Amino acid sequence: MNITIKNEQEIEKMRKAGKILSETLKMLEEHIFAGQTSMRLNDLAYQFIISKGAKPSFLHYEGFPYTICASVNDQVVHGFCNNQPLKEGDIISIDCGVIWEGYHSDAARTFPVGNISIEKSNLIDATKESFFAGIEGIKAGSRLGHISHRVQVYLESRGYGVVRELTGHGVGTDLHEDPIVPNYGNFNSGIVLQAGMTIAVEPMSTLGKRNVYLEDNEWTVTTIDHKPSAHYENTILITNDGVEILTI
Repeated sequence: MNITIKNEQEIEKMRKAGKILSETLKMLEEHIFAGQTSMRLNDLAYQFIISKGAKPSFLHYEGFPYTICASVNDQVVHGFCNNQPLKEGDIISIDCGVIWEGYHSDAARTFPVGNISIEKSNLIDATKESFFAGIEGIKAGSRLGHISHRVQVYLESRGYGVVRELTGHGVGTDLHEDPIVPNYGNFNSGIVLQAGMTIAVEPMSTLGKRNVYLEDNEWTVTTIDHKPSAHYENTILITNDGVEILTI
């Protein structure tokens, strides 16, 4: 395992990448409505990131063809953008990354399209809340499993499925670095977190079974029972006193 500890200069670059990404996601939220297309959202994200002097992390990453992952309803992650209009009552998970001076940020949000069902709304809220439950009390010296276990308990205690095939990860000069950050596990498991580590914590939950499958495009992951899924992610910095969220 090759875990990188960032110095203050590197952290500043990641803060900048995180700020641009946070602004990107907030901008996109204003453009989500029935009739909008994920391809248009992708174009808006690309234009916004470039206008800030940054670069999209995802575009051409291992061949991925878009600036954002746009996953609708039962798609968990890595949804392909297209020209199919979003419908009232849909939910869309947007995952995006930004590179600033060689350093990545990574974050995701699930947004409602117009008025959505209470079940979908509660799923979105619980997934976001599980992120904050996961990082509560975390600081240098905590074990990685503290995050994983808290996310799992928060979601499963509310009746939601926790996707196990996909994980969070370290972030830095590479979009995906060590360590892997599962959304399930034992409280006292995993490596000891160190100050200067930067990791993406990203709960992914389902309204039905936790099981998923890979679509024919070999990117998009979808729930096996086609029940809705939600995704919430931020890049965080581990400090001696706690956690700094870089993408909020």
